[in-house]
Amino acid sequence: MTSNTSVRLARRPIGMPVADDFRIDIADVPVPGPGQVLVRVTLISLDPAMRGWLDDRPSYLPPIGLDEVIRAGGVGEVVASNESRFPIGCLVQGNTGVQEYAVLDASSLTRVDPTLGTPSMYLGVLGMTGMTAYFGLFEHGRPRAGDTVLVSAAAGAVGSIVGQLAHINGCRVVGVAGGADKCAYATDTLGFDAAVDYKGDTVRTAIHDACPDGIDLYFDNVGGAVLNAALTNLSMHARIVICGAISQYNAEQATPGPSNYMALLVRRATMTGFLVFDHAAEFRTARRRLARWVADGRITAPETLVPGSVTDFHSVFLRLFTGDNVGKLILDISA
Repeated sequence: MTSNTSVRLARRPIGMPVADDFRIDIADVPVPGPGQVLVRVTLISLDPAMRGWLDDRPSYLPPIGLDEVIRAGGVGEVVASNESRFPIGCLVQGNTGVQEYAVLDASSLTRVDPTLGTPSMYLGVLGMTGMTAYFGLFEHGRPRAGDTVLVSAAAGAVGSIVGQLAHINGCRVVGVAGGADKCAYATDTLGFDAAVDYKGDTVRTAIHDACPDGIDLYFDNVGGAVLNAALTNLSMHARIVICGAISQYNAEQATPGPSNYMALLVRRATMTGFLVFDHAAEFRTARRRLARWVADGRITAPETLVPGSVTDFHSVFLRLFTGDNVGKLILDISA
């Protein structure tokens, strides 16, 4: 424990991030103050939302500042502690950033409970991914048994969980994914009733064919053309939940809004955005429910763990935008 390697923002990306947008920094290992702990990071969460934090524009969180450590969730081992609730040796989940060691306020940490799941699951189905799927679907989508639910990025971290939760709730679930392999994964492994390949199909026609009675609930992770196609096939009083818009995150110019938005009026539908942090008081309950469904075999929690070091951040991060992962993408720096 002699030095701390971190990845910092060197400049604002234009379009797809390149390696020169980031800087590798080596500094002394930080020392925790009162009420803080020092964490040796072992797992780093890679999420599409991180791309938005690299831009200097208003959002639900302030942008990452130039020369600041890249913001990221992580799991790690407490190696020094000034808080009795988090003794040395315990595993915790928190906003570690892309670095080997992080000093964190104890109040911001979640202790990893091995009886509920593995450490990596605390970045996926038992972490922000699972919380986003759970509250986005149940609190904002309000699924009803018999509903037709369309989920984009169906083989991704959030979409894969949303679809399975909707299925548990008695819905017919259709996924949108990129490529035949991911579509097969959604139906054969995750239990979706049908899947649309946005790379190989005519999306608008394929969604109509897969949802002949219309879409009662659309959980949107991608925006763009898939959102437009979904809007043309809504049932009466449909609900659209806006979780993300990964198809637009690397756009070099402002992207127009959905051209088919008047379908919301015609179908008396609603489109709602949400932030998972608004439901933080209920995370503990949701985590236990999700853990039980995983243990019962009702939810599969897909994840792609990539072994490496923090210096591999850029290349692994790009997998989110090239479709080179299934489920939760995690950089494993534990070795």
